Amino acid sequence: MAAEKGGRDGGVQSLQRAFELLEHLADTGGEASLSELATLSGLPMPTIHRLIRTLVDLGYVRQNTNRRYALGARLIRLGENASMQFGSWARPLLVELVEEVGETANLAVLERDEVVYVAQVPSKHSMRMFTEVGRRLLPHGTGVGKAMLAQLPADDVAALLTRTGMPAYTEHTFTDPSSLAAELTRIASQGYALDEAEQELGVRCIAVAVPGMPVPAAVSVSGPSGRLTADAVASIAPVVQKIADRLSQQLPVT
Repeated sequence: MAAEKGGRDGGVQSLQRAFELLEHLADTGGEASLSELATLSGLPMPTIHRLIRTLVDLGYVRQNTNRRYALGARLIRLGENASMQFGSWARPLLVELVEEVGETANLAVLERDEVVYVAQVPSKHSMRMFTEVGRRLLPHGTGVGKAMLAQLPADDVAALLTRTGMPAYTEHTFTDPSSLAAELTRIASQGYALDEAEQELGVRCIAVAVPGMPVPAAVSVSGPSGRLTADAVASIAPVVQKIADRLSQQLPVT
């Protein structure tokens, strides 16, 4: 405990522990009690109380009326800016993807329980796309969301679906947890997800999770179902997988 009270090492340790507490809050769905944080972190209660009070004072954590602690609003700006920077960095590879397959390319991340589109490069075809940078959707109804969910433990997916529900975007959206679980197993096996007009009627999407990221992310190609035929999917999917691998290798995440 002496190192925590002062000096360079104590400051670094406190900073590390504060970030770990924020991550524990995120892992619990964004809300937890002090005793739950103590169990998750293994830290003594006085240390957790001091760190949480500092995070509350700074606006990164808030205390709810039930005396449980939740992620604070000040994190929203940091998260959005980080996501947009991620999208800007990845844009050249999305441009390359569009040039190779001729359809719109997207990049999305999972922020808490929502898919957020952080970059998009449109195709040269004339087509109205409802998905745009900054749009937020629930993951069960999108190709990128299903690609990311397929990489998560089944218990984490079940907890997320319990929090969000499974509303339908179209008549093709998965709205049953068991059916979605079988779909995620297929996605994990084949290495890519298909959105068969589940988010937007008349649109098909091929999505691949970006491996090795600190947060779930996925890249996708989307276009009219009439152009993205079964033959087109078979030829485009390996290209999307290649771009996802290159994003994983090139992104400066450390």
